[in-house]
Amino acid sequence: MRVTVLSYCETEADVAAHRYDPVVAQVGEALRAGGHHVAVLGVHGSLPQMLRGLERQRPDLVFNLAEMFGSNVTGDVALIGVLELLDLAYTGCSVGEAYLTQDKALGKKLLAFHNILFPRFAIFSKANNLETGGNLRLPLFVKPAHMDASIGIDKAGIVRDANALMRRVLAIHEECNDDALAEEYIEGRELYVSVLGPSDGEPRALPAIEIDFSGLPQGAPHVMDARAKFDTKSAAFRGTRARLAELPDELRAKVQAVALGAYRALRVRDYGRVDMRVNASGEIYVLEVNAACYLERSAEFAMAASAAGLAYTEIIQQIADMALARGKHHERRGTPLATRKNGHARANRAGRARTRHHRRAR
Repeated sequence: MRVTVLSYCETEADVAAHRYDPVVAQVGEALRAGGHHVAVLGVHGSLPQMLRGLERQRPDLVFNLAEMFGSNVTGDVALIGVLELLDLAYTGCSVGEAYLTQDKALGKKLLAFHNILFPRFAIFSKANNLETGGNLRLPLFVKPAHMDASIGIDKAGIVRDANALMRRVLAIHEECNDDALAEEYIEGRELYVSVLGPSDGEPRALPAIEIDFSGLPQGAPHVMDARAKFDTKSAAFRGTRARLAELPDELRAKVQAVALGAYRALRVRDYGRVDMRVNASGEIYVLEVNAACYLERSAEFAMAASAAGLAYTEIIQQIADMALARGKHHERRGTPLATRKNGHARANRAGRARTRHHRRAR
């Protein structure tokens, strides 16, 4: 099978030089180990370039690792729409499902419909509108309402009074060009539960991974912000680590059940990760649902899969198999895009002819 690994590149120069995130080579290696013919397609912000690459590579499947498009942080949703319009099989969520996980406020409303607990919240829009579900208890954690990859998330996000809240809201509006989401800060254990499988089938919750904050300076907030994730020289990076969570059997079953419920509620497919906090009373709060989470070998998803006895090549192959199975009904899968365009044009002409015939018949 021909597989194209689609990856976002920081610049057009990175595209030309074939500089990719390490996960691209790892996924490609895992797919080759499964006997597939793998090509990599890097994109930054050029749609024509992306289309030419897909037409040249003629994939049976696109393994979609693109997290944004150009300077548009949420452009990966539109990119998925392009793959859909091209009739290509691809991994991960469809357009609508991807949007559900990006819009954090809408996602919380869906969780509420399914009786899944989450921190109470308010939305401060750029248009100066306020949407709240009731009185909130301080402290609050304030973050962008639509961003991913910890953009706009740092220790300054914890606010303890109204003045600090408004300063943080304005900072989100100005620096991230996004609405601000303020939610009650939940003190407790931070757990990541990865899920593998279709949301409309029998997805599997993997063992929970816990973020260990014990290495942070005394008094530092327990927050996995951008520095803790990406700045290897920072105290936040050195003071936090992911490890397999040690949970009593009853709590383990509960957090996995909550993760599966959230995964299904937001209709995530193939794979994802549910971030949650467990407070001192044992209440489980869903913080976020991350569709198409990071698949790098040392990241939390692969760590959880390994704890469940799944090899890295195995999870990558399962993700590819699920995506390909969804695309089996497309008869022209793997044909050149130009051929598809001609075929669609013929179908459209035939459809218009039938419409004219029915109008005359009336």
